[in-house]
Amino acid sequence: MRRSILARVLATAAAVHLVAAIATLAATQPADWPQYRGPSADGISTETGVTAWGDAGPAVIWRVPLGSGFSGLSAVGGRIYTLYGTSGKEHLGAFSAADGSLLWRLTLGAERADRFGSGPRATPILDGGTVYAVGALGTIVAADARSGKERWRVDAKQAFGARVPTWGVAAQLALIDGRLIHNSGGPGHEVVALDPADGSLLWQTGNESAGYSQPLAIEVAGRRQIVVLSGSRLLGLDPAKGTMLWSEPWKTSYDVNAATPIFVPPDRLFVSTGYDTGAALFRIVASGEDAGGKLRVQRVWSNRGMKNQFSSSVLHRGFIYGFDNKILKCLDAATGEERWATRGFGHGSLLWADGKLVILGDGGLLALAEATPEGYRELARAQPMEGKHWTVPTLYGGRLFIRNEKEMLCLKVSAG
Repeated sequence: MRRSILARVLATAAAVHLVAAIATLAATQPADWPQYRGPSADGISTETGVTAWGDAGPAVIWRVPLGSGFSGLSAVGGRIYTLYGTSGKEHLGAFSAADGSLLWRLTLGAERADRFGSGPRATPILDGGTVYAVGALGTIVAADARSGKERWRVDAKQAFGARVPTWGVAAQLALIDGRLIHNSGGPGHEVVALDPADGSLLWQTGNESAGYSQPLAIEVAGRRQIVVLSGSRLLGLDPAKGTMLWSEPWKTSYDVNAATPIFVPPDRLFVSTGYDTGAALFRIVASGEDAGGKLRVQRVWSNRGMKNQFSSSVLHRGFIYGFDNKILKCLDAATGEERWATRGFGHGSLLWADGKLVILGDGGLLALAEATPEGYRELARAQPMEGKHWTVPTLYGGRLFIRNEKEMLCLKVSAG
């Protein structure tokens, strides 16, 4: 009897220790950053412990040569994935997050090179052990995330008649409801859905040109939909069949619809582009029972107070933080009213983490500021790199990963 009781006690203690160990391990594992602008593609990080650094700047963990392009840095399972150009070719590469060493690379094809900037633009996206990427000339590839072995590839120009935009293919791929969504911009193939398993075409819709932003999934009034900002309009699509649910014209000079729209729950969309176009907040509403399930959009407000040239804004607690060309601003999402503005970063980019804004200027100026509508309150700044920085930073495991057109840098920004 005593042995039975002792056995139960020991078993219970072992179970408690196991649960505690698992909890500790989970707490120490960095949150994945599997796509452009993070876990939810909204520029919001779930990490905590981001702290201000001293006058010397954040500690440099490693610095490695990279190559041309503006592709972002995705981080999953202790690895960094990005696209870059070198020696006339575009590559998808996997790097160790610990020391920056190259683990493998897969060549997509010829490197795009012109006066607008050479190399790839779009950020790889990871899911279920596979990494997906699209090059600046429209080659879409899928590869094994561990080995780099190619699983399939599709040339969007040949397959869909896609027209490469002026600044190259930059529209991020999106994985939505088991479909790989791409704003290809071909005749009859404005937006396409591919099977992630083999790259086969699942559906296609529209005839307009491609934009440069990432599709996103939202749900309004019980209706699941894909939102795409293409070259000349904002549209909502049914994820299963690609059926168009609604469409709203949005014209920007040179078709530079680049910043990703922001969903403002429960039923609104914020959109902003440059070239003096400005911003607007739309409300998605049902058209009525006799409209066959169609939806429509109503403009809540619009102004020229936020012009996202290419860097997307972030939404936090009802306020939008982003770049109005070269001015960093905070707007009230409900009204579009400006709350504060500051200069000095050029055409920068930013993300939100732990109640703070991590800001990277286009010349490499890095800053940390409070995410508050009460005013711009800077906590720290540094200049860890020079050169052109058109790529949003990545926060992963208390480290900040940034790049320019020549190298990639890992900085320690957490107290842990």
